[in-house]
Amino acid sequence: MHQVIQVYEHDVLLLNHVYKTIGGQLFRFEKHYFDALLKFNELHGAKYFIPIYDGVKFKSYVGVLQIDNLIIEVLPKIERVTVQVKWRDVLIQMLQQTEHLRVEQVGNAFVDKQDIHLLDIYFDWFLSEVEHLQHRGLIKKYYSETKNTLALKGKLKFSGHIQRNNVHQERFYTTHQVYGTDHLLHHIINIALKVVGKLSKGTYRYGRCKTVQLYFPEVKDVNLTKKTFESLSYSRKNESYRRVIEISRLIILNYAPNVNSGSENMLALMFNMNNLWEQYLLVKIQQASKDWLVTSQVERKFWKNKIIRPDIILQHKETKQVYIIDSKWKNYSYESISSQDLRQIYVYSDYWQATGGMLLYPHHITLDDTNLHAVYNARQFHAKIGLFSILDEAGELKEDIGVDVIRSLCG
Repeated sequence: MHQVIQVYEHDVLLLNHVYKTIGGQLFRFEKHYFDALLKFNELHGAKYFIPIYDGVKFKSYVGVLQIDNLIIEVLPKIERVTVQVKWRDVLIQMLQQTEHLRVEQVGNAFVDKQDIHLLDIYFDWFLSEVEHLQHRGLIKKYYSETKNTLALKGKLKFSGHIQRNNVHQERFYTTHQVYGTDHLLHHIINIALKVVGKLSKGTYRYGRCKTVQLYFPEVKDVNLTKKTFESLSYSRKNESYRRVIEISRLIILNYAPNVNSGSENMLALMFNMNNLWEQYLLVKIQQASKDWLVTSQVERKFWKNKIIRPDIILQHKETKQVYIIDSKWKNYSYESISSQDLRQIYVYSDYWQATGGMLLYPHHITLDDTNLHAVYNARQFHAKIGLFSILDEAGELKEDIGVDVIRSLCG
């Protein structure tokens, strides 16, 4: 049975400490889980957490990790929030808004399953996409196959033919074209199905996964790398596979079976909270920007081959006024504002000839304080520190944060 514990970004997990699972049980964080986390972190360039004495400290990555039967949810959190917040739901909604998770009505799919976690949602999403492809009909492609046949077709492989068919002279060892389902797209889906099956043992999903595998064509196992996915191309014929391949990529490249010859199977679906915050703001500002053209990650040359790239740029469709936003996912305090961040937003605004710019932080309340506004140099550049709550009064993800940002920045 899976045990699910929740931590927050920048929290610490300590070896041999007892933690309460979301099911109310007590669970000890034992050494083999600790060792597997360290090996997995090393495998991924130490980007998820920092090893400390007899423990790990998480960074600004959120999501979920599974080590055998232990599932660790790493959730975002904003300090000093007074209302009760289900941060898991907030994370899921942010992933949905930014299209990292394209599932409608997540809650309705898991009625009476109180221990549902983020991996469950991704796995069920993946299985639903595969079932959809099966109902539509799986595509076939031409591919080369080398084997013995009873008829001469394709190219005869003389050395292999002599080696294999000295007795059975009625056979031909050839390389020939086959039109079938044993191609790369199905290789990818097949491997992802095996990963989901391994990590779903003992859950309601295991039977569903086995049913999907039963109706999936038999294909050969291949080694997949990041380059395999980068080399894929899509056409009108296989465009319907794009989404399921994207989910498969996420599952396969973040799966680490037998980490460094250990016995643990691990999977991590982790998201950089700084990037997620920026993408969420972009979506919400675009939804609220009737009179504004909103773009993101636009590059300009800064010095030789160096480039600068602001997070979000707003340009008024009529007046052509430009405003720059640089988003920061960290708890705000006046002392925490670095001179580097201030210089960065100023350089962005200078290069884009902007009217103003804003350093934008999440906060427990939306605060438009004139003490956090200033005007600089002869060009009358308006600089602001923006503090915005992502939550409404009920503790749910706020839908109109884009309206608040535009009103504060450009009003």
